[in-house]
Amino acid sequence: MKAPINIAIDGHSSTGKSTLAKALAQALGFRYIDSGAMYRAVTLYALQNSLLQDGLNEKALIRELDKISIDFQNSDGKNQTLLNGKVVEEKIRGMEVSNSVSFISRVKAVRKKLRELQREMAKKGGVVMDGRDIGSAVLPEAELKIFMTADPEIRAQRRYDELKAKEQSVSLEEVRKNITDRDKLDSSRKENPLVKVEDARELDNSNISQEDQVKIALNWAREVIESRQ
Repeated sequence: MKAPINIAIDGHSSTGKSTLAKALAQALGFRYIDSGAMYRAVTLYALQNSLLQDGLNEKALIRELDKISIDFQNSDGKNQTLLNGKVVEEKIRGMEVSNSVSFISRVKAVRKKLRELQREMAKKGGVVMDGRDIGSAVLPEAELKIFMTADPEIRAQRRYDELKAKEQSVSLEEVRKNITDRDKLDSSRKENPLVKVEDARELDNSNISQEDQVKIALNWAREVIESRQ
């Protein structure tokens, strides 16, 4: 019997990659790996250790990489990110981390460290992983690749509503600028920029519900799985 497939989900910020990935993993009985949370965890570490004052101290961060441990745990059905053994799920979702994560993700040594960890997690198959370069750099052999996109204004409103629901003090304009800046940084960085690979299936969810996008992606996954029987 063939090993379970791997599913790579890439796309712009605030397109709901994690939401879709979690739903697919649950429906298929696969493991969900949030690669974006891993970069956010490194960013939080940098912030906590004064490595992002007046710009990123890249050399100091690289020296600290071996001290950074990242893992995931499932608690009451919720995926939680661990940084050096401590749950940091709420902390890594705030605007301070959001405004700095693209600077961290551009560091070649950071990407190398996290890519190696991500590949190890997916070695046996049965993984749904989302991020910016999963289909292009981390899991180029993934059997199903999905590229998610949506109108920038819709993405900004979604992200704003999410942060306000968590009672975080933020303006819509601040969120809009963050998304615009991250799109530019993610697409223009030298090290594994955000791209839609040739064999990825595009999913524009500007005007469809979460339920409908899960149905579409699940049909794609089942189609691939059945083709391998």
